[in-house]
Amino acid sequence: MKIHRVLAEAAVGVAEAVFDEHRVLDHALAAAFANHPQWGKRDRSFIAETVFEIVRWRRALAFVADDDATPALCAAQWRRMGYEVPGWWTHRGASGAEMADREAVLTEQPRAVRESIPDWLDALGEQQLGPAWAAEIAALNCRATVTLRVNPLLGTPEATRAWLAEQGVESSPVVGFRDALQLPAGKVLPRPLRADGRFEIQDAASQAVAPLLDPQPGEFVIDACAGAGGKSLHLAALMNNQGTIHAFDIEPRKLEELRHRARRAGVRCIRTALIDEAVVKRMTGTANRLLIDAPCSGLGTLRRQPDLKWRLKPGRVEELVALQRHLLDTYTAMLKSGGFLVYATCSILPEENRRAVDHLLARGGFTLIRERDLSPASAAHDGFYAALLRRDGD
Repeated sequence: MKIHRVLAEAAVGVAEAVFDEHRVLDHALAAAFANHPQWGKRDRSFIAETVFEIVRWRRALAFVADDDATPALCAAQWRRMGYEVPGWWTHRGASGAEMADREAVLTEQPRAVRESIPDWLDALGEQQLGPAWAAEIAALNCRATVTLRVNPLLGTPEATRAWLAEQGVESSPVVGFRDALQLPAGKVLPRPLRADGRFEIQDAASQAVAPLLDPQPGEFVIDACAGAGGKSLHLAALMNNQGTIHAFDIEPRKLEELRHRARRAGVRCIRTALIDEAVVKRMTGTANRLLIDAPCSGLGTLRRQPDLKWRLKPGRVEELVALQRHLLDTYTAMLKSGGFLVYATCSILPEENRRAVDHLLARGGFTLIRERDLSPASAAHDGFYAALLRRDGD
């Protein structure tokens, strides 16, 4: 198979934007594609696969290539993809034959090299999860499939699946997740369909959070860290658009995206606003149910965000742990006596998950009802944690 120079150089440019400028991989790819509308589907697929895999396997490929420069990483990855590295491609490091020899002994290297993660992250994972860490990080290095959450306000899973089939998109139900449809491995949703309100792209693990809170039609619900609103929209669907959901966040851009998605999905019960101390004080004791989908390390999402492991620094994890406890100390004031709280993260670290809940329980005033700890090693989805608690009282 032939590699075209312009596409090869484009892949290097996107990867270096991720490595050197700390750009978010999805954003860097989207910008490159927007700047080159002449690239066809196969061109974009080649660039995307090259970049995702060299970002995912950066350290392992550097070992195979005996060089950590991006052109060498590309050469090693193209060999894995079945391409012959063209003679005009200039890179230092190992030759093709030497790469084959080094690939053969990759499994003998330390875990941080063969699983392609920073040393500090490997140490943290083992310290937090013990022997289970090996299986978790191996699962997080698998490619993610695309999962959709069907919007029941606009159609059933069966009807949506049939409609997708008419558009040439194959999908299948996901066991244990009522509204989830999964695309075949390696398939992506065509861009024109992504703007349809009949579904949202949302990993199955993330779809477990809103049902755990079990919001009822007519209730007053607060999503305190709503972001772009995936779980707010899920809550609205579960409430059949009846009641009020206050979706709060600290970033106006994300709330604007939520408003756009809500209009597209036919959701009318969501109210958006920036959150600060004054808002928390004004909302004290008002919510029947409260969701705190806390800012976290995001380590449970490495399958679809492999660049995160290079952007994340050890000091940031400590900052996030402190923030999570602060949110539990302050935002819970918005919950009524007898109301229900779900605390959730897309992390697999106990320090961000059960230990944060234990922090809240130690303060008193809450009872843990149940929790869900979704492991990437046990199912083909993201890592997620969610705990349901009840505020003591009537």
